[in-house]
Amino acid sequence: MPEPIERERMRASKVGVVVSDRMDKTAIVAVERMVRHSAYKRIIRRTTRFFVHDEKNEARVGDQVEIVETRPMSKNKRWRVARIVVKAPEKNREIAKLDLLVDDEAGS
Repeated sequence: MPEPIERERMRASKVGVVVSDRMDKTAIVAVERMVRHSAYKRIIRRTTRFFVHDEKNEARVGDQVEIVETRPMSKNKRWRVARIVVKAPEKNREIAKLDLLVDDEAGS
């Protein structure tokens, strides 16, 4: 009887920037892409936000991460963090946290 061949499925991957890490085991990653406008033929920037599973809560705001497609983890999570490509400097993280605090106070 022949041995079963193990195939690893090619999963889609993208690189983006973490824009929120406030949830437990979840981060929001913004991925930018360039698209040609259908009427004006100009190149425009489109941003898509993905809910991403981050098991160890390692990703922080401003980090550049690689995400890969995975099974559905919840209603919105279909991606997971594969690796952190570039860590954001601590200074940028502090600025991002201050911006969040200001937004929270303005909403109250």
